[in-house]
Amino acid sequence: MENSQKGFIPVMLTPFLSNGNIDYKALTQLTEIYLQAGAAGLFANCLSSEMFELSDLERIQAIKHVINVVGGEVPVIATGTFGGAISKQADFVKKVNEVGVEAVIAISSLLAQEHDNDDVFENNVFELLKQTDQIPIGFYECPVPYKRVLKPQQLQQFVRTGRVIYHKDTSLELSQIKEKIKLTKGYKFGLYDAYMVHAVDSLKAGSAGLSCIQGNYFPELIVWLCDHYNDTNLAEEISIVQQFIIDNMDVMHDVYPIVSKYFLQKRGLNISTFTRREVGSFTPKVVKKVEKLFDDYTALLSDINIQVYI
Repeated sequence: MENSQKGFIPVMLTPFLSNGNIDYKALTQLTEIYLQAGAAGLFANCLSSEMFELSDLERIQAIKHVINVVGGEVPVIATGTFGGAISKQADFVKKVNEVGVEAVIAISSLLAQEHDNDDVFENNVFELLKQTDQIPIGFYECPVPYKRVLKPQQLQQFVRTGRVIYHKDTSLELSQIKEKIKLTKGYKFGLYDAYMVHAVDSLKAGSAGLSCIQGNYFPELIVWLCDHYNDTNLAEEISIVQQFIIDNMDVMHDVYPIVSKYFLQKRGLNISTFTRREVGSFTPKVVKKVEKLFDDYTALLSDINIQVYI
């Protein structure tokens, strides 16, 4: 997970059966789809996975399942902090680490209260590092329960410990990303951008890759962008793909992750649209927009000659 090779790290969905239990058969198929698309790694047990709606046991079981399916083909990272005392969070970080992940991800907004200042947050981070031995750690600026964006100087001091190897950035600001990349240069560390509006510019600026919800619609397209973002022979196609993503941002975020599960159904995956999270109503109007997205994407694939597996 370094800057030398651009890669796509999917934020994995959790498929559920109609009774609300995890659908492990569909999770196997979904994991294989990410791999077949060319994902450089997998982010299990994240917000897209509905991690806050899973029990600790389900979190561990789902992470284990993904790791078993992957079989060492790519690294797997997973969230390990869910609030409470730092000692409690550290204990679960250790449990997640024990199943064989590449790094355990810490949610920045769960390491301090929203009203806490930077000193409190930084002290809690260092305390978490102290209590988790030499376990590799990553950060995710998750928007739930609130968004705490790491300042570039904060990320720099955390990376300098040699413990932090991954960062999923949701700052939405290219200038912030550039500064974070500059201040962490030379370390075994990768910044992965979640904001696809400036995906190409972020990759050109030095980000290690992308980690976005759009990969839960068309992972092969995000991989293609990571592979070809700087190919002058494909400049027109790259511009078309970037604009396609920008034009469809609202559709892909509305009633998510129900919409992405429906999109994957359209692609042929046997996955239910059941979600445990309350994300809004999947109305006929929303369905129509997703179906148009599917038709437009199918046409785009033909135009730029990308192979898909489902």
